[in-house]
Amino acid sequence: EGAELATGGSRRGIVVSTLAEARFFAAGGFDDILYAFPVPAWRLAECSALAQRLQAFQLLVDSPQGLETLLQNPLPGGKRWLVWLKLDCGNGRAGIRPTDPEALALARAIAQGSPELVTLVGVYAHCGNTYGCRDIPAIQAIARDTTAAVLEFVTA
Repeated sequence: EGAELATGGSRRGIVVSTLAEARFFAAGGFDDILYAFPVPAWRLAECSALAQRLQAFQLLVDSPQGLETLLQNPLPGGKRWLVWLKLDCGNGRAGIRPTDPEALALARAIAQGSPELVTLVGVYAHCGNTYGCRDIPAIQAIARDTTAAVLEFVTA
């Protein structure tokens, strides 16, 4: 019910952190789900099943190896892997630093490599480093820094 309210009844554009959540929401009629964790190769079969079932099942990629895994495992039936480049803007949990020279190369490889197999949807950053904040100004500072880092990266 909360997800229904959060999406204004559209049942689209939901973000999950586990594949169990993705399956739960898919069973509930959601057809646009982002799995907000760089896909591990050993979970690829589950991701493939969701990608084939849903209108838009999206993944995070944060390494050339992640991209190569998707390219070596194309979806059947003309479907494409829909991916977001995961940036680490200070959380230190997952993603590639936007200042890392390999980040721009990875973005280009996703966008220009094989769009019929893997399509770049966008850039994704999670401000998990706000979890330890004690007040609103600290959270706002992290949000501003993250926004600036993402915009600078996207502009490049």
